[in-house]
This record gives sequence, structure tokens and C-alpha cells, in this order.
Amino acid sequence: MKANVAPPSASSTVVSRDGTSIAYHTLGQGPAVIVVPGVLSTAAAYTRFAGALSPHFTVHILERRGRGLSGPQGEHYSVLKEREDVLAVQQATGAALLVGHSFGGLIALEVARTTRAFSRIAAYEPGVSIGGSIQMNWTSAYQQHLAQGRPLDAFVEFTHGAGPKRARRTPRWLMKLLLPRVVKPDELRDLLRLLPENLREHQALAALDSTVQQYQDVAAEVLLLQGGRSELEWVDLAMNRLPEVLPHAETHVFPTLDHFGLDKSAPEEVARTVTAFFLR
Repeated sequence: MKANVAPPSASSTVVSRDGTSIAYHTLGQGPAVIVVPGVLSTAAAYTRFAGALSPHFTVHILERRGRGLSGPQGEHYSVLKEREDVLAVQQATGAALLVGHSFGGLIALEVARTTRAFSRIAAYEPGVSIGGSIQMNWTSAYQQHLAQGRPLDAFVEFTHGAGPKRARRTPRWLMKLLLPRVVKPDELRDLLRLLPENLREHQALAALDSTVQQYQDVAAEVLLLQGGRSELEWVDLAMNRLPEVLPHAETHVFPTLDHFGLDKSAPEEVARTVTAFFLR
């Protein structure tokens, strides 16, 4: 069941360390929380999740680089830039609580590894690659499709190469036929618009492959969240390894949810668990 529509949010901007303008959207009242979205997503996709947190928290949804009112990723884009963006918003808001989803979860862990600004972090299936577990063999064809003006083909290539098992079993021609029928037109338009950013974000993610041991330096308490139906091998590997490395970690599995439980399928359910963790 869907929650009531979240109250309108206020938009603000900060200037990150390299001079890039970073937007964020705020709603609710209480201790400050920053939410970091994943790839192929904008802040708007996390409005339901933020709305479910808002009775207890002031929620700031980061509009990551290359989206909305935020500036471009820039020539020297890396996870370091994303980390600096989160810290710029943290300095403006005083937030001590952080939520990251997928690639946003990786950013959250990288932030926590290098600063003590956050006391508690919730990471939903953070995009941690171990031994090449997050596949990158789709990127060559993906770039070729983009260069030839075929964004839907590029998205199919990405989904077929990096998606869940059920997607990888689907023939590309069938996936291309089905996508416009199963994805809402405005959502598909936003996905296709972010394909160049998606490539650079995956390249940045791959640059951190097999650095999981560094997260032993995270001092914050970390709640690792996982969907029981994600069907992503890299998720299983990361969720098994991270609790062994993080000094203060616990895991919660949502048996019926997939990789998009936080932003699409059950944001209210995930928010209840995150709220309990942050308030205890």
C-alpha cells in the first residue's frame, strides 16, 4: 500500500569543493538525514522514501551531479567528487545520519571511511565490487550505441550485462520490445537521459574494485539493507563481505524486495526499518 503523498520539499544549493553547484531537496522535521540516490535516478525518485522518514527527520535528498539543478559531473569525475558533494551538504545541514542506495551506498561508505561527520549510516545494497563482481563487459557496446544515437539499445545492453539474472536471460530484442511497455514513459525518458552519467559512474565504481578492506576504517554504525529477490551476484558477495570488514555493522534482509525496494517497490517498508535504526 502506498503512503500518503509527501509534503512539498524546499530546494537549496551548496557549492562543492571543486566549485560545482549541488542541489538538494528538503522535507520533514527532526534530526537531519541525507539521502544519496543510485545510478539512473534523480532525487525525485526518493520522495516517497523521504516522505516516510519525514515525520521523524528533516530529510535532505541529494540531487547528484549531472541531474536537475546540480552541475555536471565534470572532466575529472570520480567517487571522490561525490564524496565532496555529500560533505558540502552535510556542512550546510549539520546532518549526522546518512542513507545511500546502490551506487549511493558506495558513496556513503566512502564518506564514512574518510570522515567522522556521520554517526549512523543505512546502505541499501551498496555498489561495492569485489573481484570484478560488478560486470563492466557491457560498456563497449553501450558506448557504441550512444555514439550512434541509439539510447534504448544502450540501456538494453546495460540491463542485459549488469542487471539481475532474469534480465540477463531475456533476449535483447525482446527486452527492447518490452521496455517501452513496462516502464512509464516519463521514467524511461529520465533513464535514457542519464545514460552518459551512468557510464561514468560505473567506471568510477570499477576504479574502486576490490578495495572493500578499506571499510574497516568506518567508525559509524552501519545498517546494511538487502532485498531477498535482487538476483544480483555482486550484491550477495558484498553483503557477505561487508559485515566482516565494517567494525560496527548489522544486516537486515527484506525477503520480498528486490534491488529497488528503497525507491520503487516498498520505500515505506524500508523507511520503517531505517527509522527504527536511526532513533534507537
